[in-house]
Order: sequence, then structure tokens, then C-alpha cells
Amino acid sequence: MAIFGMRCFSSKKMALLCFFFFFFFVAAVQVRAQTTDAGFINIDCGIPENSSYVSGLTYVSDAQYTDTGVNYNVSPASFPALAQRFLTVRSFPDGARNCYTFKSIVRGWKYLIRATFLYGNYDLKNSPSVQFDLYLGVNLWKTINLTDPSSNYLTEAVTEAITDLISVCLVNTGRGTPFISGLDLRPTAASHYPLVNASRSLVLLDRFNMAPTGISIRYPLDPYDRYWFQYTTQPSWDEISTNSTVETPGNDHFEVPSKVMQTAVFPANSTKLELSFTPDPGDLDEFYAVMYFAELQQNASRQFFVYLNGALLNDAKPFTPDFLVSDAIYNINPSAGYSELNISLVATESSTLPPLLNAVEVFSTVRNTNVASDGGDVHAMMAIKEWYQVKNNNWAGDPCSPKSYTWDGLNCTFNASGIPRVTALNLSYKGLIREISPSFASLSAIQFLDLSHNNLTGPIPAALAYIPSLKLLDLTDNQLDGSIPSALLERSRNKSITLRTDGNPNLCDDPASCESKPTSRQKGKTAAIVISCVVSVVVLFAAVIILYMLRKKQGLKSSARGTTDKRHNDDELPLENRKFTYRQLQSITDNFERIIGKGGFGTVYYGHLEDDTEVAVKMLSQSSSQGTKEFLAEAQHLTRVHHKNLVSMVGYCMDGDHLALVYEFMSQGTLKDHIRGTGTAAPLSWEQRLQIALEAALGLEYLHTGCKPPLIHRDVKTTNILLNERLEAKISDFGLSRTFQSDGHSHVSTRVVGTMGYLDPKYFNRNQLSQKSDVYSFGVVLLELITGQPPVVNDPENTHLVEWVRRRLAKGNIEDVVDPSLQQENVVNSAWKVANVALACAAHASSNRPTMSDVVMQLKESLALHGDGAKLHFQHLSSEKMYTDSGDISQISKFDIEQVGNISDSEGPSAR
Repeated sequence: MAIFGMRCFSSKKMALLCFFFFFFFVAAVQVRAQTTDAGFINIDCGIPENSSYVSGLTYVSDAQYTDTGVNYNVSPASFPALAQRFLTVRSFPDGARNCYTFKSIVRGWKYLIRATFLYGNYDLKNSPSVQFDLYLGVNLWKTINLTDPSSNYLTEAVTEAITDLISVCLVNTGRGTPFISGLDLRPTAASHYPLVNASRSLVLLDRFNMAPTGISIRYPLDPYDRYWFQYTTQPSWDEISTNSTVETPGNDHFEVPSKVMQTAVFPANSTKLELSFTPDPGDLDEFYAVMYFAELQQNASRQFFVYLNGALLNDAKPFTPDFLVSDAIYNINPSAGYSELNISLVATESSTLPPLLNAVEVFSTVRNTNVASDGGDVHAMMAIKEWYQVKNNNWAGDPCSPKSYTWDGLNCTFNASGIPRVTALNLSYKGLIREISPSFASLSAIQFLDLSHNNLTGPIPAALAYIPSLKLLDLTDNQLDGSIPSALLERSRNKSITLRTDGNPNLCDDPASCESKPTSRQKGKTAAIVISCVVSVVVLFAAVIILYMLRKKQGLKSSARGTTDKRHNDDELPLENRKFTYRQLQSITDNFERIIGKGGFGTVYYGHLEDDTEVAVKMLSQSSSQGTKEFLAEAQHLTRVHHKNLVSMVGYCMDGDHLALVYEFMSQGTLKDHIRGTGTAAPLSWEQRLQIALEAALGLEYLHTGCKPPLIHRDVKTTNILLNERLEAKISDFGLSRTFQSDGHSHVSTRVVGTMGYLDPKYFNRNQLSQKSDVYSFGVVLLELITGQPPVVNDPENTHLVEWVRRRLAKGNIEDVVDPSLQQENVVNSAWKVANVALACAAHASSNRPTMSDVVMQLKESLALHGDGAKLHFQHLSSEKMYTDSGDISQISKFDIEQVGNISDSEGPSAR
């Protein structure tokens, strides 16, 4: 028997359904409100924004309900008989989860939600099948499995609103691009469908009017627009009908239309009526059935028992339907453990008439096992998203739940009631403009808020000072102005909050000192006046610059023609940095007297410029394993990356066969020197290690999110993290870096380069490079900072550091892995946190690794914890092992140890 929960309509039913799309008329509708007079929302997915049409009901565009996806048309020539709402789809090729959000929902009410799908070869790929998951809020509604491109499918759920938002999400499971044709929402009363509650929703399998009426019944005959399809009467059944109205009693929970109840079926020559329902593959085997009865024969004597999969439902008492009054019998507990649902109506011995059945609904269960985020947090994050117009495919649906779809930049924890709360938010380097959103203050459980390195303007909202849980507020490098709120300053002075406001030149500590500084609004007015005065000067200046550049270009071409016997010319490397001759490098380095490093590229020499600026000169040797391609790559990357945690390039040399790069000098050498205690390098305290880890992570985060297009470093290791005289960390050596444009793909295929011990297993084994490859390498660096050990530990035989740490942490003792030189410091709590972050980074499956933005936030929390005397309660991390990645140990061991062997302490190219 065909089922309704994922129904493939026959051509006859399809035509019938199309007819009903045009059959009904709805009174005037306010299109701007996107609802009908009945409170319906009828979405035709894929039609242009702000468009609508009337086809029985008023259908509107989905643009106001989702901000992701791409609109497509289904070819009318290929499918000429389609109803209008199936002529377009919205497809979601990007992002794992894309959602529609219904707002202004009444909490506690029940809602019927219906989703429709027709593939129709909209993408011209002729896919034989498409499969994806459909979520109702944060819980799986149904797995959509479409195998016939010319048939439409629909699924329907009844749910209780626990907040004033309801989301419907399409989740890509890797078996085809999710898409949707239509989405409908119908409000019902809170008393309807008592089987539905906050912990359980119902998914419709079938809904039938049990005797033919010539038409399928829906709105307006059914005020809730339920589709009542015709059940094909079995040969052994007879039918009965009436034209009289069937009344609905006052305490009725279902309000079945009179038109449905005016017909019924009964067994012709039997005292038993039986029917069965079979679910779709993958549906839960928990069934609920609601059977509807009304006596249509006056002065009838009819009694029967109702059985569901053999269980008696009507309290061991025979049931007698009332004349022309609707009634229902349903199971309160799910009928579980069966592959199908069987209904039996059996007449009693004293009954003079056989049992009858007017209509039936059959449901399966959606268990709301995933808990939605706190309603206040959801509203705040939605408002923040709208305030800054965040267009991120990941920022869809519930911010924290399910855990695998947590929004980028968020950390969430469960409160005492088991509800996810937003406790950390990292929006650094996101290009945010406008003032600080007032909705940040509504995140009442947030502890760490990072808005650094954006273009935020205006004053700091005073409300931020009154978030009781806030421990870190980072506003570094914005355009904020005005005075810092006194309550926030007081919390900073009493150390209840860490406040960072550097890099905001128009921000001041008190109102008196702000009086002489113009605000951003005042500056805007002044700028408007000045603009009209300086336009002519700007135009003249631009003309001079253009003339100068043209002459310079002609000079360069002339120079190039005069040096055709050389290996290189400036056309290969269009850099704005200073160009040095080889003779100048000889002078700068005192004829290459002092060697400060060696690597695969060549030798690095100490030098100083005319103004005594110290520099490092990296010369390409003729026998270098890295050649001209890497030289050009590093030089070109360094001209476009500018961040305080990336080593900056002063200039370059391309003089005949001599190639060199000139960097800022990092006087304290490599991070490896300090971890291993090489030469005169001073040992690092735990706080210094945390700060270095954070600064290196910020550098990598900038490469991944701040560069356009993003860069993957490909050789993250302790020898490529350099320290200046203040022990500030900077990432170096970009010769192997590669740009990465995702274009909807999670990785690129490329040859393997890098350093053994730090290589991502997926990258090494499958040549699949992604930003998560850098994350893996950085995880190894973090473990080196914690343990003081190299990537491969000789204990007693070669063991990869990740495996070495996991084995010891499995015993629940962080002291077994912490560098012995740190044992005098109070590092236990924050070391646990950093170790868990490191192991998350080094997860074998790249999808289980955090982003560098997540890592930055975690390290900021760790540093704040340590700086606060480790008073916060992170001891529980030792037992939770929240980043344990089962199965990794053997895979890492096989990958790294077999490939590395007896690894040399010389770890590939490095430079200072």
C-alpha cells in the first residue's frame, strides 16, 4: 500500500492535486505579511524575491525566510503538467545545513508543517537519485530519498512550538545537493493532537478519507488544510454516506471536517474490518494511529472493539459511535517493534451491524532528543546576524544544536537544565562594520567575546558591563570612539573582566579626556565638508601618480631589455617592497659574515640596513631543494599578507643568479630553540607558551580567514614560528603556501609537501589539502609547547607525539605529559584545556578538527584562565575528555612512525 509520509503520486493523483491547487479561493491576503487570513504561510521556493501569486491560496517567495541557496527553474517543456509551485526550486549547494526560519510563532501552539519536493532535473545533471536529511528544528524529521525526477514528494509533521521560532533545515549528507519546492505552515490549537508535546513531534505516514467522494479534501473544507486522500475501497467492503452535517463535540482534539466524516466503510459479509500501513524504509518503527468514527445510520445498534497491532485500545469496552457526532480513538503509547501497522475493528457478538470507519491518520515519531538552544541566545544571535548582515552558510538554524552544526565562532555549553548556552563568541577578522550590536548584551551566559580586528565604530555599549558571566572582552583594532563605560572600567580594574581596547585611537578612559577628540559622527560631518574642497586636489594627485607609474614601467621595461642575459627580471615579481642588488646584500651582511639559520631554501644571514634596522637575509643556494618557484611564491605571498603575527618582508634581490629575501630580524630565534633549550635560548614559562600559541594561532587564522583568497601555510612547525625581542610570535616561511578557493569543495588535491611529524594524515595519504591540514600541524605544535617533546618521541621506541600524549591522558593525569620544567607553575587546569584543544586539532578525521578561529577562542580562554589564577573550574575536563577521537592512535602511529622512521632533528626549511 502506498504511504503518505513520502508519497510518490500517480499521474491520476497528480492531476487531482493540480486541480485542487486551482480549485479553492482564499479571501484577500496581505502579501507583505506573507500569510493568509487563516494564518497560513505558503512558500513557493525559488520564485523571485517579493513575488507572489494566487492559486487557491496565496503563495509567496521564500526569500524572507532563508538567506542561502540558489533559485532554479524546472523545465516546463520536460514536465508540462506541473502545478505552478513545482516549476521552481531552491537548491543548497553550499554548506552542510541550510534553514528556513518562521518567526512570530505562538509558543505552546501546535503547527502542521508540510514540505514538498520535485527534482525535475532542475540542475541538468539527470541525477538518478538525491538523498538528504530534513530537520524540524534541531531534530531529524525525515531522510528525503528522491528516485523519480518526474514525481513530486511531500512530507508533513505536527509539532509543538517551544519558542517563538520554528526552523526547517536541509542537511547535506553527501548523497546529492538538497533542494526544496515548497514549504507550508499551518497553525492549529494548543489542544489539538494531544500525542504531540515538547518532547515528541509526529510525522504523517498516511491520512485517508475512507470512502470515495470524488475529490480529495483540503482547505477550506478543512480549516487546517490537511490533505484527506481517498482510500481505495476494498472489494469486500461496502460504503455508507450522508448529506447531513456531522457535528464536532466541544472537547474534540482533531476537528475532522464534516465532509470527511459524511462517508464511511464497513465489511460487507464479515464482523471484522482490517487494514494495514507500511512505512518508508528508514522511518522509525514507532507508530501512532488516530481512527475517526461517526454513526451515519439512524437507530443503529453497532458495537465493536478496536485493535492496533493486536493491542486493544478502547479500554476493554465495546465502542459505539454516536449518530452524526465525530469521535476518535488513538493509542497513547507508541506501537513499537513492528515493521507495519495493522488496524482491526471487530464487532461484538451483540452488535447487529459490522464495524465502520470514517477516516484514519497514521504517524511515526520524531523524538526531540536534541535540545534547542536557550531562546534568548537564539534571538540574540539572529539579531547579531541581521545587524551585521552575516552571509555565512554555517549561520543557519539553531546556533548551538545539534552540536555538529554549531555556528562558526561559537562555543556552547549546557546549563544545569541541559539547555545549550552561548558561552564564547569569536568574530575577529570578520570585516564587521557599524556600531557594536546591542544584542551582544542579551547573551547572558557569554564568558568570552572577541570583536577584535574589525571596523566597528561608535561607542562601547554600557550594557556589556552588566553581563554577569563575561570574563574577556576583546575590542582590539577597531574604530570605536567615545569614553569607555565607567562600569566596564571598574570591572577591568577589579579584575573581574579582561578588557582589551588597544588600536582604537579615538577611545578614551574618561569623558573629560574625550572632550577634545571628535567622535566618528563628528568626523563624518567634517569629512563631508572637506570632501568638496579636496576633490580637485585628489584628481590632480592621482594624475601625477599615474604619470609616474607609467614612466616607471617604461624604465623597468627598458632595464629588462638591457639585461636579457640574466636569469630573472622584475616582470616575474611585481613587488612594491625594496629591491636590493647582490652588492648591497654583501654590504648589509658584512659579506655574509654571520649565519643565523639554515633550511631547505638556503642559508639565512644577519644584516642591518643604513638606518641600523636589523634584518635577516635568506639566500637561495644553487643546491637548494626549494627553487625559484618557491622563492617567487613566498615573495608574492608576503606582499599581500600583513599581520602582526606574520613575519614581514623588507625587500628582495633578483640580481642575475642571486635570489634572496630580506625579512625583519627576529632576535630570539625559533620556538623550537626555546622548547628544546637549544644554545642560549631561554626556557619559556607556561604563560609565555600560552601567549606564543595564541599569537601563532592568530597568524594562521588571518591566513585562513583574513586573506582573499585564503592561504594554507602547509609547513606549520616550531622552526617556522619565530620570536622577537619581546618574545612575540610570528609565522614565517611561506614558500610552500598555497591559495585555497573552496568553491564548495572541502579540499584541493595536490602533491604532498611539508615536514614529517607535522603532516596531516589525510593530506599525506590522499593528497587532499585543506585549511584543516594547517590545524593538524598546529595541534602538534601545541603538544610540543605542553610537553617539551619533539613530534616523534623516543620512549623507548619511536612514537608519534599525539599517540604519546593520548596514552598518558587516558590515565587521567596531566602531570605525566607536562614539560618537567613547568612543574613549579600552577598549570594543571589550563594545561588540560590546551591539551584537549591540541588533540582536537590532531583528530585523524579533518571534519572533527576545529577551525583556527575556534582554536584562537579556546586559547584566549586558556590564557584568561591562567591569568586569573586558574580559579575557574576546568578540573572536569580531565574526566570528560571532550576532544577524545577514538581510533586515532593506531592510524596516526601507522602514518607517522612508518613514514618518519628515525626522524632527524633537522626538520626541513626554516628561516628567521
